[in-house]
Amino acid sequence: MNLWYRINHHYGKTIVIITFLIIALITVLSFLPGYQGELPFWITQLPLLNAVLNSFTFLFLLGALAAILQKNVVVHRRFIYAAFSTTALFLVSYVTFHFMAESTSYGGTGMWAAVYYFILITHIILAAVIVPLALTSFFTGINDFREKHKRWSRWTMPIWLYVSITGVLVYMLISPYYAF
Repeated sequence: MNLWYRINHHYGKTIVIITFLIIALITVLSFLPGYQGELPFWITQLPLLNAVLNSFTFLFLLGALAAILQKNVVVHRRFIYAAFSTTALFLVSYVTFHFMAESTSYGGTGMWAAVYYFILITHIILAAVIVPLALTSFFTGINDFREKHKRWSRWTMPIWLYVSITGVLVYMLISPYYAF
């Protein structure tokens, strides 16, 4: 067997398992009741932290894109590692918040409600899609399969940028309606 097949076969299982676990956990949390009683203050700050982490992810991805366009692979990798780090911290914070807090309904109406729900729905769908795309791009990159990495990254980068920035927009639009 060739090297690409062995690496892809090994990482393919890892990508499927991680993707399944993340999506399943978030789906289950969306149906659980929130914490009964007053939320601890630090929990109420997690949505803001999530928006900050999404902002950093967005900026790190722009840095990674700028670095690779200048053919600076070392800086590109550092920015990608930073983007994965802030995304991982975001996931921990997001899961913690949604385990503890009830879901918040958007209270706006009219055009703003349509804008909010369009952003939210596309954000949710693409957030699920980005998990395997980002992991595949990452594993092809660290294994130096440049052509495969480029092909995957052409889809991954714009989707991940969109998911990151719309995460911030969702927070900005929903934050006035938090009950805490």
